[in-house]
Amino acid sequence: MIKYGITGNIASGKSTVENIIKAYGYSVLDTDIVAHEFLNCDEVKELFKNNDVFDDGKISRTKLGQLVFSNNEYLKKLEAIIHPKVKERITDFFNEHSFENAVFVSVPQLFETNMEKMFDKIIFVYADDIIRENRLVKRNNYTKEYAQQRMRAQISQEQKISRADIVIYNTSSEKFLEKEVTTKLAL
Repeated sequence: MIKYGITGNIASGKSTVENIIKAYGYSVLDTDIVAHEFLNCDEVKELFKNNDVFDDGKISRTKLGQLVFSNNEYLKKLEAIIHPKVKERITDFFNEHSFENAVFVSVPQLFETNMEKMFDKIIFVYADDIIRENRLVKRNNYTKEYAQQRMRAQISQEQKISRADIVIYNTSSEKFLEKEVTTKLAL
């Protein structure tokens, strides 16, 4: 089984790439969804119990994001709880799909969390910074400043390209992106 890791900076189009791969019949795990599931675990609730990050007893991703992306100490503590759980879920996914020829796992912070060794091949989804910023403003209703802050919180795209095995360029239409994915991954 070939284990592919899919990564890309925020708003690069990872979800669209995942959907294209799924449409060709491959199994894909989105660790962004997995991480969100863990946000309301007891450890996270305990860590943030004295902060205004709750709505109706549950962690608000929006409020939590605003707090942790402006406070590096909180971000590190949150990641120390979430990342080991995500790694465990990835291992479970590999075991559950061990009979398949290839599987794909989307990990937005693959390089930041040093998860490269879990994968045989790393796919990096690239989109121009201005495109990503515009997506964040439009899609997430972020201010331009907050979008830029979130973008700066990640390793630069140029550094990640140099560490990836395959680069998928999401710089044009969805049809262009599908051709990039199917050609470069030989789907």
